[in-house]
Amino acid sequence: MPNTGPQLSRPPLERMLRIHDELRRGALVNCSHLVRALEVSRKTIVRDIAFMRDRLELPIEFDAQVLAYRYTHPVNAFPTVHVTEGELLALLVAQRALQQYQGTPFHHQLEVAFEKLAGGLRDKISFSPTDELRAVSFKNIGIGKTDLAIFNALSAAVLRSHEIAFAYRKPGDATPSARRVRPYHLANRENLWYLIAFDLERAALRTFALPRIDDVTVTKTTFTRPADFSPEKFFANALGVMGGTGDHRVVIRFTAAVAERVREREWHESQEMRDLPGGALELRLRLGALSEAEQWILSWGAAAEVLAPAELRTSIKKSVAALTKTYAS
Repeated sequence: MPNTGPQLSRPPLERMLRIHDELRRGALVNCSHLVRALEVSRKTIVRDIAFMRDRLELPIEFDAQVLAYRYTHPVNAFPTVHVTEGELLALLVAQRALQQYQGTPFHHQLEVAFEKLAGGLRDKISFSPTDELRAVSFKNIGIGKTDLAIFNALSAAVLRSHEIAFAYRKPGDATPSARRVRPYHLANRENLWYLIAFDLERAALRTFALPRIDDVTVTKTTFTRPADFSPEKFFANALGVMGGTGDHRVVIRFTAAVAERVREREWHESQEMRDLPGGALELRLRLGALSEAEQWILSWGAAAEVLAPAELRTSIKKSVAALTKTYAS
């Protein structure tokens, strides 16, 4: 006889959703049937139905003629969520934001998750700001490509603290190298997914871009993530993704033509801005590495000039010289 103790019982919401489906289909729903189907006690079934009727306000009644429960009128959705109009608007804006993931491995999973959230609202609300949302759209350039099977394997390993092995191809390498790591965290930075993990061979934390990961094997070896690890701390001195152990005080002067665009955004937690004569702007950052900063500064063209540190200014001068040579012909 199967063990129907609480450790094997279905979660309460899952049971109630099953009861709801049975009632909505018009099936003969009584305690004996549900005890067998859900493998819980009669007392649990009675408590679930009472909660659905009294707290969720579902129209359940017991029909003495057929000795079964039934809905007194049609119910299309299970009322699992109660929201205000403002919360609903935020939810619908989030749905519009899903469009930016169209064609990526994440779009289907996000769409299914949204439908589950929205499904419980249909009998509880009448507010529908569709017209307002026509003016809302989202567009990110360069959304990272990620294999959904790899993402799912990595996320499961992170959640369950299992060591993993995979092949990783660094930029510029012709062939991938074998890695075995302890996965600590998955982060989406600059429209690309990254795995933060402790590399066992190198005995250090490393950042791995998911599109460069292949042949993932989740091992049975478990580990304990350090109590002092946090993604906020890990990325604290990074402009985007790549942090470092340095302590670089970066000073950039922006021309008046782009100063307002720079003021409008939060670039880094350490940023300090100072207005300069003529509408120009000075931005100060404290970073652990300079490679990402150089790429970002170059994206502003002649509108940005590095004042410090000297090594960053020299590196950008070399990059500009190389660009001049490239376009000379």
